[in-house]
Amino acid sequence: MLAIALRLFILLELVLYSTLALRYFDVTPLGAGVFALGCLLGLRLWISGLTFAYARYYQSPAPPLGGLQAAGMFLAEYAAFVTNFVLISPFERWWMGGDRLPPGGARPPVLLIHGYGCSRAAWWWLRRRLEAAGWSVATINLEPIYTSIENYVEPVARRIDEVLAATGGERLILVGHSMGGLVARAYLRRHGAARVARLVTLGTPHAGSELARLGLGENARQMSPGSAWIEALAREKPPVDSLTIFSRHDNYVMPQANLEWPGAQRRTIDGLGHLAMLFSPRVAAALVDGLGPVHR
Repeated sequence: MLAIALRLFILLELVLYSTLALRYFDVTPLGAGVFALGCLLGLRLWISGLTFAYARYYQSPAPPLGGLQAAGMFLAEYAAFVTNFVLISPFERWWMGGDRLPPGGARPPVLLIHGYGCSRAAWWWLRRRLEAAGWSVATINLEPIYTSIENYVEPVARRIDEVLAATGGERLILVGHSMGGLVARAYLRRHGAARVARLVTLGTPHAGSELARLGLGENARQMSPGSAWIEALAREKPPVDSLTIFSRHDNYVMPQANLEWPGAQRRTIDGLGHLAMLFSPRVAAALVDGLGPVHR
């Protein structure tokens, strides 16, 4: 559903921008197309800049970045935004295909849970890196996009059953990016840890994010700092061996101190934006290392 919505939205954008160019500027159809593409990319550049400005207003103490490092972080985050929401997610089936879950193996399988407003396509780059490191990797689409996080728990439970049945395993490892980490914690709260060996979260707002106040849907309300849902979850200690990987310069989770999860191990990767985590070799290396020597 998200892929269809994104394709329609991008098409409508391009038609609108092209129509405006042809109506108000003396341009050829080719020029109108170039103008439309520039507007489409420019809007996403503005959105990326807005998230960093908002994050700076609510920022937690963090190591300062030099000018070139800050510029590189911004460009990497912008590139990740365009790659995910313009190139990959609208054409999920082309890029992702089915999950490859061979039976057997010494390691437990890994289930990747995406974040708010995304789909399984967000894992395109990291899934390939995990598979190259020898892990069996499964994904899931959380739908509908704007609903309670609690409504994702049973689909995750069913997917866990499917993955373990396909691989013959008894336990798996959950990896959640952003809201996906909260979905994993909600699953553990309801179903317990019998089928989960480890949890790794990437850029998850364990205590909420101020940016969520601008989001749509009940899940955004739940991720707002101080919400009853996030406060109740924050009081719970990790029920399994858990690792949080995050950037102290995150531009979606703010204040960045809300990325902390008391009781879990932590690993910081600074100078990295929220979506750029999904395409970062540093994150891939930390994730592969963080999955650790867990056996079936």
